[in-house]
Amino acid sequence: MASDPQRPNILLFVTDGMQARTISDNHDCRTPAVDGLIERGVRITGAHTPLPTCSPARASLMTGLLPHNHGVLEVEHGVDDDQCVLRTHHPHWAQRLRDSGYSTGYFGKWHVERTGELGQFGWDTFDIRGARGHADASQKGLAVDETLDPKTVKQYVGPDGYNDTLKYAVTHIPPNDRPVGGPATLACDWVEKVSSDDPWCCVVSYYEPNESLIVGREAYDLYDVDQIKLPETLRDDLSDRPNIYRRDQQIWKDVSDDEWRQILACYYGRITELDGQVKRLLDTLEATDQLENTIVIFTSDHGRYVGGHGLEAHNFGAFEEIYNVPLVVAGPGIAKGVTSEALVGFHELCPTILELAGQKPFDALDSHSFVDLLNDPDSAASNHRRGYAEYFGSRFRLTQRVYWEDDWKFVFNGFDFDELYNLADDPWETKNLVNNPDQADQAKHMM
Repeated sequence: MASDPQRPNILLFVTDGMQARTISDNHDCRTPAVDGLIERGVRITGAHTPLPTCSPARASLMTGLLPHNHGVLEVEHGVDDDQCVLRTHHPHWAQRLRDSGYSTGYFGKWHVERTGELGQFGWDTFDIRGARGHADASQKGLAVDETLDPKTVKQYVGPDGYNDTLKYAVTHIPPNDRPVGGPATLACDWVEKVSSDDPWCCVVSYYEPNESLIVGREAYDLYDVDQIKLPETLRDDLSDRPNIYRRDQQIWKDVSDDEWRQILACYYGRITELDGQVKRLLDTLEATDQLENTIVIFTSDHGRYVGGHGLEAHNFGAFEEIYNVPLVVAGPGIAKGVTSEALVGFHELCPTILELAGQKPFDALDSHSFVDLLNDPDSAASNHRRGYAEYFGSRFRLTQRVYWEDDWKFVFNGFDFDELYNLADDPWETKNLVNNPDQADQAKHMM
């Protein structure tokens, strides 16, 4: 193991499209390994993505910059080359770690930029096999694949103008023999072989639980589908929210309650499978006597609706289901068994990881380290009272900015009227207060 306690190993586990609420107390979703991390670390319930789409969020993670500064404004596979350019003159934290003597390894989903040449961004060893074909594999041919249980295959037929997709299915293939098992297999092998003379940093990155909801039988059977709670806002009429939200909601209007429960069971099952991958990594750290000197970070690039506000995916609608992300940090020097409501950004992991590794953070005003919060959550909470995010649309152009301050949340909508919520009184965001005369001063302050 690394001998210097000021230079711990760092293991970063990044999921894709995972709601923060799935690791909250008494939730239907089962995550025993992550629950164990929470017990010996800090869970930050006020963590938010800077943009609820993979490529911009992940580029922000690496640079500490907001999307308008690093240049990746939307998902990289959906636009022309000149519309998705990561400005490489901005440094990545892995470069700083590698230059300081850390061994670096990256395994699984990249989706930050298009070259796939991670060496230029600071990663000594990397393997993103299957990254290009993963989405196609989850969408094509599997609805009739003999490995799937035909009783649980749902092919979603979209309205005019939308592609038909495989929505959910149960497979008999165990997770370690499917793509979900790949990143942890590669990472465990690397961690076992990496030199013990120097500290290391390893990222284990996933497409799951996003994409088509294909889950293994073992994880699926952990859930009583008929008893799964439907989202509180499934029938939200969105009457006082921007009209584009209601248009997007129409895509899902014919999904029945039973189908939503199946969707949720498969979504939760995929998260449970990811939790199993966390356990594999923790077991490897323990077996190689590296657990006590490794800071483990569990998070997600953004969330997913899965029925929240009658929506799916993670596009239109600036709601917490897609902006609020899980974040748990455990390891040497980290407070134990604490849940904090402080507001931090997913992109602020960049300066935080650098400080945890004994490095000077980048000179970037977009992000600030929250190591103080990890060391002393109660005393440092007042230092993290504000959050900011932005959205530039995906395949449809629009302008959206989100600002959090304490219990308040304001959404600037360049395409329609704005939104104002008090998350303490209205955690499900069902009452837009922006036109409430009693909140005029608050709306002006947030603007």
